[in-house]
Amino acid sequence: MDDGAVRCGLVGYGFGGRYFHAPLLAAASGVDFLGVVTTSAERRALVAAEHPSAACFDSLQALVDAGAEAVAISTPADTHSPLTDQALDLGLAVVCDKPFALDAGAAQASVDRAAAAGLALSPYQNRRWDSDFLTLRRLVADGSLGEVRTFESRFERHSDGDGPGAAGGGTLRDFGSHLVDQALVLLGPVATVFARWSLRSTGLDDDVLVVLDHVGGARSVLGGSWRSGAPGPRFRVTGTAGSYVVGDAVLENGMGAMDGQEFALIAGTSPAVEDWGTEPESAWGRLQRGASSSVVPSERGRWDTFYPAFAAAVRGTGPVPVDPRDAVATARVLDAARRSATEGGVVSL
Repeated sequence: MDDGAVRCGLVGYGFGGRYFHAPLLAAASGVDFLGVVTTSAERRALVAAEHPSAACFDSLQALVDAGAEAVAISTPADTHSPLTDQALDLGLAVVCDKPFALDAGAAQASVDRAAAAGLALSPYQNRRWDSDFLTLRRLVADGSLGEVRTFESRFERHSDGDGPGAAGGGTLRDFGSHLVDQALVLLGPVATVFARWSLRSTGLDDDVLVVLDHVGGARSVLGGSWRSGAPGPRFRVTGTAGSYVVGDAVLENGMGAMDGQEFALIAGTSPAVEDWGTEPESAWGRLQRGASSSVVPSERGRWDTFYPAFAAAVRGTGPVPVDPRDAVATARVLDAARRSATEGGVVSL
């Protein structure tokens, strides 16, 4: 077995490819970042300036011809499934950004395709390694919250524009992919789904509310918006022994509290720095028990661990960082939310 670095390319160099994938690929141990598939002259110039050792390619086939073994896909939402399937057919292991697919049927088809080919396939759910979510999981595991009854989670931003970009497929698919995935990781399978949304002038959904009743009895209340004048707390998680709250204040950029790794990557900070993912005390959450309140030190955010784990999976020395079957489960919930928001009522899974 070849124990060398996994030769990996990237498809797309828009916002996600440029900031959420390329820097992490370039810094990842066990990964040889070959380059980017893009035909945009402007984006090719950015790749050359920001990653001088990375090449640019016109197609997935050209990437394969250059020796690639794996690829990360960060392109508009409606291209994810076709590109994932094309890459698998070319013999590439695949990381696909969210939404993994536009519906559960397409998600399952890609999972089956990868299994038949014996290739590693992983959804890119980097938010599982957010500092605040890792801290929440620690509090749940050590019993600090008791039995979790309600999980409130939001991705809310304030934008003066037309709302969600078309590339993300609307707020439900864009923000909802992360919100639902975290809810499933924390509280398990869902029994029923209720959702509401607003449609913007672009025809895309925004101001999304999704309520999940989990099989285990807990409830998730999820919100996503691009036009919230006062974004709410990132988390408010209530258990029988207390509540964990993160992000009461609106940031200077108009966003609600968000994991700092996103801003670090946008600022050009390398994920290889020693204190990567460390949150300042001002961003820590608090554990509230009535009048009693205590600050909870945050876990280190670990987006930097995703691609080394994926490389190990390609080499057969570990599992993929995110099981692709989890993306199918998330897609089923999102499909039900879309149906609920469109038709009204509660949808059972």
